[in-house]
Amino acid sequence: MKKCVFHIGFLVILMLCSSCVSRGVREAQEVVAQADSLWHDGQMYGIDAGDSATLAQAYETLDKSTAFCRRIREIFPFVLHTSSLGTYSHACYHYGRLLREKDDPVAAMQAFINATHSHTDDYHILGRVYSNMGSICHLAGEFPLSYDMYERCADMYLQNGDTLLYYYGLNEMAFELAEMGESKKLSEFFSNINDCPYPLVKSDAIKVKAIFFRSRHQYDSVLHYINNDITNRNLGSFDFILKAQAFFYMQMFDSASIYAQKTLDNFPSLSEQDNAYYILLHCDSIFHKNNIYAISADRADVEKDIEIQHGKMSQAIQLLKQDLNRKPDLRWLYIIIAIFLFIISCVILLIVLRKRQQLQKQRIDYAIKRREDIENNCKTLRNCKSLKKELGWENYEYMCSIIDSRLGNLAHKLQALPQLSDNDIRLSILFILDLSYSEIADWMNLSPKSIAKLKSITAHKLGTSMRNLRSKLIEIASDASIS
Repeated sequence: MKKCVFHIGFLVILMLCSSCVSRGVREAQEVVAQADSLWHDGQMYGIDAGDSATLAQAYETLDKSTAFCRRIREIFPFVLHTSSLGTYSHACYHYGRLLREKDDPVAAMQAFINATHSHTDDYHILGRVYSNMGSICHLAGEFPLSYDMYERCADMYLQNGDTLLYYYGLNEMAFELAEMGESKKLSEFFSNINDCPYPLVKSDAIKVKAIFFRSRHQYDSVLHYINNDITNRNLGSFDFILKAQAFFYMQMFDSASIYAQKTLDNFPSLSEQDNAYYILLHCDSIFHKNNIYAISADRADVEKDIEIQHGKMSQAIQLLKQDLNRKPDLRWLYIIIAIFLFIISCVILLIVLRKRQQLQKQRIDYAIKRREDIENNCKTLRNCKSLKKELGWENYEYMCSIIDSRLGNLAHKLQALPQLSDNDIRLSILFILDLSYSEIADWMNLSPKSIAKLKSITAHKLGTSMRNLRSKLIEIASDASIS
């Protein structure tokens, strides 16, 4: 009764724990669904403090609930496809974006890395993840690594059939090549982008060319491509700083100052601010000389922010490089293989033991049948009216052949024993037929006492007693392994 109560209590506790876990996962999935909805509307979930904590909790809950699934999928990618892995990848993406917004690139990179290990088939979300990772690498100045991330990004979009985003991925790759001054690969990208039906993508391609010529210090070409944007869109801080740099290095300082100031007025990034302040400080402009101290102080603040940002980005890049160089943890694989081999060994052992038992039973059954046949043949021979004639007693070789055919090659087996003489074999044949001492004495022309003595000698040669001599002979006759 006590055991029954204990088991029922244990099951109830287990069910309650499972219910709590399932409820927590469902709540986390609902948070991720809300984040997805806002994301499709161009907004970000978690900007408010309360929502930020909720999203963090949802991310941690899904991380814990899918940890085992992710580990199994790392070892066996073709098994254990679950919808929770897709939800988890979305949680990683949204939480990573939120962390970037909160200026925590290291934690953001870890969230994005976790998304890449989720083994989800949602290639669109993976493309977004790799795009963010490429952006972090770009800000850290790791252009080859950024190129690698954007290449993965474009591949994800291509697999998902997102043509527009695929072209944007190609453009991002081209941006990195332009920063590195890789002219050969860039020409291949431009040939692909020329076939692109999207004007905005072609506009970005023009900026790529401007960046490339900036890396080659061909500033007239930079201005040419910036001024010939086919989309006629409003220029942003990026375009203005390109123009300001081109004019500055072409020693057209008034124009450089104007575009540097426009850069600062259009929400620039830290690196764009730094470049704009540098140009303003080094231009021979009376307007800027009047503000030289303010500009210098602002640039000092920006450089300090850039140094802090660069430190954070370096840590994030180090985290990414460790992941890319990470060797797969094969401990789980070894454990699974060991368990699998143990199970297979147990199954094989059971099969072998069962087979041995079957063979042993067959041997026993066969030995019993042979003994019965030997006994029946002995009885048949004893009942013969003329046993001597039946055995061909006078001809030893013929007698041995008769015995071999009727009693399981007994004569042949006895002849193989060096300690037995022909006379011992004759006596053994009479003993196995279970004739009396007097009958054997008549056959051998000896006294019954002599027969008893000879029986004792024969038993000794065969390593048994007189009582068990016949059983020993039947055993020799029925043993199929003795040739």
